[in-house]
Amino acid sequence: MPREAPYLAVADVLRARILSGEWEIGQRLPSRARLAVEYGVGRNVIQRAMDRLIIEGLLEGRAGSGTYVRRPRERLRLIRSRHRERRECSLPWQDRRERGRADAWDSHSQVRVPAPEPIAERLAISPGDFCVCTHYEFLADGRPVQLSESWEPMAITDGTPIVLPETGPLAGRGVVERMRSIGVAVSTVVEVPRPARATQVQANLLGISVGDLVLQIERTIFDTDGRPVETADMVIPDVCREVVYEFGVDHP
Repeated sequence: MPREAPYLAVADVLRARILSGEWEIGQRLPSRARLAVEYGVGRNVIQRAMDRLIIEGLLEGRAGSGTYVRRPRERLRLIRSRHRERRECSLPWQDRRERGRADAWDSHSQVRVPAPEPIAERLAISPGDFCVCTHYEFLADGRPVQLSESWEPMAITDGTPIVLPETGPLAGRGVVERMRSIGVAVSTVVEVPRPARATQVQANLLGISVGDLVLQIERTIFDTDGRPVETADMVIPDVCREVVYEFGVDHP
């Protein structure tokens, strides 16, 4: 089996010492040179370990001063709810979850993108059929908290005002409302969550490390005839967000 990278081993030890309270919040850590001697590694290994803990929110670097213990980041709560839109009152625990909602996002759409085979299968179209592909980067309180890649068949939206999700009269209003405006009624949303590790591209966009734990959610939206009208892959960093699924109870 491959050996763990030295900086990861050092990061594990430093993390344990921080969480045990050996260094208090706001306290300066020993210098890189001192820690390098203590652990018998190079300064670059210590720096990479500290950088990882900075990304995790356990440490913060102060220019010209050193590296300090910071208060750990709060994991914001993201609720996936099938009855959210029709709920009229809040439950006691819901205040916390509202702070986890994205309050800003960047998006970029491309038209006439041939559907790759896996996407075509999910959309029940032929490989190569044209789609609109939109990439999203979601922010909460200025922090990147989610990525999404959405695919919509142009056979449904081409020539309509909603062909681009983020422009036109219903820009940013969501798939359900946009599809309703062209006479397509959405009835079902299917989500498949899977744990994964961040790729280099995902890590760069989310401000985390390559290999960090993420949750990937494969979502497909169907109309009342069972036709897929959109499919998307969402990527959520575990260090920033916890995902909670909320279901209502149907009473006879």
